[in-house]
Amino acid sequence: MAEDPIAQSELAALTRRYEQAQDKTDREFGIVKSDLTALRLQVGNLDQKVSNLDEKVGGLDTKVAGLDEKIGDLAGEVRDLNAKVDRNQAQIIELLTQLVGKSPDAG
Repeated sequence: MAEDPIAQSELAALTRRYEQAQDKTDREFGIVKSDLTALRLQVGNLDQKVSNLDEKVGGLDTKVAGLDEKIGDLAGEVRDLNAKVDRNQAQIIELLTQLVGKSPDAG
């Protein structure tokens, strides 16, 4: 029994369209796969950069803590110097009072 030439022609056309669609799908899948690979590399690079920034921020936190401590020490030294200046001024007033013979508060 001979096959119908029209049916055979239509089957061949359908087969060609299916194969073309399959080729197109394979190409598009390859493109998507390539894009995904590139995206993974970019994410990996971003992760590394974030990690580096975390390390730098941690280092800066340590430096800031050290600066806070130094500022605290300097503030303590300034308070000590102010107290010393106040004592010295009181001593000067006391010495001047003894020299002059009267208290500046006595008016």
